[in-house]
Amino acid sequence: MTRSPLMDPIPQEQERAFETDLRPRRLAEFVGQDRLRGNLDVLVKASRLRGEPLDHILLTGPPGLGKTTLALLLAREMEAEIRCTSGPALERPGDLAGILTALPRGGILFIDEIHRLHRVIEEYLYPAMEDFRLDIVLDRGPGARTVRLHLERFTMIGATTRAGLLSAPLRARFGFHGRVDYYGVGDLDTVLARSAELLGVPLAPEAREEIARRSRGTPRIANRLLRRVRDFAQVDGTARIGRSDAAATLTRLDIDEIGLDEMDRRILETLIRKFRGGPVGLATLAMSVGEEPDTLEEVHEPFLIQQGFLERTRLGRLATARGYAIVGETPPGKESPGLFS
Repeated sequence: MTRSPLMDPIPQEQERAFETDLRPRRLAEFVGQDRLRGNLDVLVKASRLRGEPLDHILLTGPPGLGKTTLALLLAREMEAEIRCTSGPALERPGDLAGILTALPRGGILFIDEIHRLHRVIEEYLYPAMEDFRLDIVLDRGPGARTVRLHLERFTMIGATTRAGLLSAPLRARFGFHGRVDYYGVGDLDTVLARSAELLGVPLAPEAREEIARRSRGTPRIANRLLRRVRDFAQVDGTARIGRSDAAATLTRLDIDEIGLDEMDRRILETLIRKFRGGPVGLATLAMSVGEEPDTLEEVHEPFLIQQGFLERTRLGRLATARGYAIVGETPPGKESPGLFS
């Protein structure tokens, strides 16, 4: 699958170590998501007062906003062992059994992309989450038998970007549901200030704000853009990175003032100029811009929809009046509303 490397909220394999170095060490250090962070802090304190493991927790929301980081911080706050995996990685019941039987009391199993669990694995999870037991079926046919494994009481933390794809029985087994949302410029500015200090990047406050405004509300993207701005500054011999330096670098990287990249604009221009604003199907739009449908749906569309440039309808993708304005076109039969109206 082709992805836009700079503005992709999905982590790239080569930057995982970099992200680990920048992650906060305590829940109180986590920037943004104030309501969610406050609720999780209460859950932790209450569980510790009772001497019990955390209840099962489901975290939903777009990628790159800190779901994995929150899971790791919860484990640290609870002083609990954590095992991390993903839905697609659990292929057989034995994979799940191996992880759960090794967890001590109070341990945490974190499953990213939990909406992609195989159905058979999900069915094994039900008694594990409710009754802390696994019923493993051995052999097949008349000689089949079931072995019951009793588990230590553990906490399941699931993370998903597609909450609507979770089955109702699985969703119901989580005692707490929390959603992460896109960050404002102020919170991203705080994230960048901390990252710049850890990386030793001489970044002026005005440059932080410039990067934050173009980061699509996503800390992962903000930190990635910070690294690229640092690269250009080092090559250019810039002693202290100002707003104009950051803006010039991001413009050279085809990222405009509000965070749209070249593919975002191509999507809107194609939708408006070739398909008269839509509606048009995802596969047709993807083929027209030369991109994979999954990439359009997971990388580009969430930001375009959140910014009000695009709508998903029953009949297909539809450009909004704001989408027309950003590409300099007027909606049919209307006067241009202006980008910031």
